[in-house]
Amino acid sequence: MPEIDKLTLERIKKLHPKVRKEAEKIYSEICERLTGNSICRFAMTLRTFAEQDALFNKVPKVTKARGGQSFHNYGLAIDIVLLVDQDENGTFESASWNTKIDHDGDNVSDWMECVEVFEKYGWEWGGKWNFKDDPHFQKTFGYTWQDLLNKHKRGEVDKAGYVLI
Repeated sequence: MPEIDKLTLERIKKLHPKVRKEAEKIYSEICERLTGNSICRFAMTLRTFAEQDALFNKVPKVTKARGGQSFHNYGLAIDIVLLVDQDENGTFESASWNTKIDHDGDNVSDWMECVEVFEKYGWEWGGKWNFKDDPHFQKTFGYTWQDLLNKHKRGEVDKAGYVLI
């Protein structure tokens, strides 16, 4: 049985309601594909505007997006990290953003196995951007962050505060 990360399951619950079930499927498929010494964790899903601004103001710079300018702010983005069990004792003690390592020996890097699953469901991968953001995936539904921010400002949100899409 594949290793399941409980923290990831909690973070999926914070995503926009329109992508939660799909994110559960994506995570399940990733878990089935990663059969070596690594598992995938959804490191970040929903991020508030204030949390986004705090990241924007960090030195050195870790994001180019202010609050409202990231799909994370609308629960439509996921950042991943691979957790690696280096000593094979079941603890997955090491975080990795290495996009090349193939722990399960299937000739596809573990990272790219995750990318393939996200892309299968129509998620955009930040690793294909000019300003590469390998851990980042987002589901835009054809909206820009400006569109989502305008909806937010106009109060086009559900009872929980998620923009209506």
